[in-house]
Amino acid sequence: MATAKLPELKVTEGEDKLSLYQWNMEIAKHYFCSQCGIYTHHQRRAAPDEYGFNVACIEGIDLAALSDVPMTDGKTMSVVED
Repeated sequence: MATAKLPELKVTEGEDKLSLYQWNMEIAKHYFCSQCGIYTHHQRRAAPDEYGFNVACIEGIDLAALSDVPMTDGKTMSVVED
């Protein structure tokens, strides 16, 4: 996952195939491909002016070529140091 401000992220293909999923207070918006089920992006509850997006969904991105990618622990969202 990576982060972008709302105006910085644009879906260029397949927007008509996205399904929206919300739960609890229905503040966060989670989007999935309705055909294959991949999790594409979400508008965050804690930071509603940001999207978290699945980098693997971007055409032309070579995930193996990325280095020094900060990771979080998934609980506190603190960056994990190597």
